[in-house]
Amino acid sequence: MKKILSIVMAAVICIGACIALASCNNNDDSAFVVGICQTQKHESLDKATQGFIDSLTEALKAEGKTVEFDTQVASDPNLCSTVINTFTAKNVDLIMANATPALTAAANATSTIPVLGTSITDYNDTFKNNIPENVSGTSDAVPFDKQAEMMIETLNLVAGDKVGVLYCANEPNSLIQYNAVKALFDEKGIVVEAYTFSEVTELQALVTSAASECKAIYVPSDNTVAENDSIVGTICTEKKVPVYTSYGGAVCYASLAIDYYELGVETGKMAAEILLGNKTPADIEIKTLTPSVFYNKELCAQLGIEVPAE
Repeated sequence: MKKILSIVMAAVICIGACIALASCNNNDDSAFVVGICQTQKHESLDKATQGFIDSLTEALKAEGKTVEFDTQVASDPNLCSTVINTFTAKNVDLIMANATPALTAAANATSTIPVLGTSITDYNDTFKNNIPENVSGTSDAVPFDKQAEMMIETLNLVAGDKVGVLYCANEPNSLIQYNAVKALFDEKGIVVEAYTFSEVTELQALVTSAASECKAIYVPSDNTVAENDSIVGTICTEKKVPVYTSYGGAVCYASLAIDYYELGVETGKMAAEILLGNKTPADIEIKTLTPSVFYNKELCAQLGIEVPAE
């Protein structure tokens, strides 16, 4: 009996030693864990996430480090908190929050884990001029005055013309952009009307109304519209109403927008500085990229819009 017990105990000790050895082998101090919460899935946000992953992976590899990404798409902005809570439970090394609902959820969930935002229009407005110490990132804000001028010039808008601004009422960034472009168009006597919705099921009827009533449609960097902009493009193209967006995309005749992949790249560089211990989020200023002009020549021709020679 004692012999059997000795054999069993030896086996237990051996198994325990193996487990401990395996744990030691997996405890690689050179590997970081980063949680990515992307609010919704559409081209611009996808590009920002990919740019972040590529940039951070490359930066850490150059220092002999590796990184594991836990990438989650919330699909619904209200589910961002659920995703973020899984990251805080795992005590990840850093959280990348792609779009405002993800950023606010992360900031509310932790004051110790570094949080970097991307695809955020206005950090000060989001946090009421009190950005948390553990938060920084990149902004997709563009000069609204230049956007308005571009629409006026390419569409020959004059006083009395009506522009519809289409956005989801649940997205605070879109309201910021609406107020900005409205003020600029008002100065020129151009009529601006907000076409807002809360549910995607309302979008088709709303766009149909807007396209029937307006000379042009402006879409801010609104994630809900961007996720469903094929609806906007189909209706407005049929009615020969040009669409202008803040994020680019195939449905717009033109845009003055930033490159979202490059936005993610810059965010990845910030993450590397933090993870390598060179900086804290409080040391890093919010970064905005210089936008580029884009014309969809095929769509311009279809709508009868002349692309400026320059």
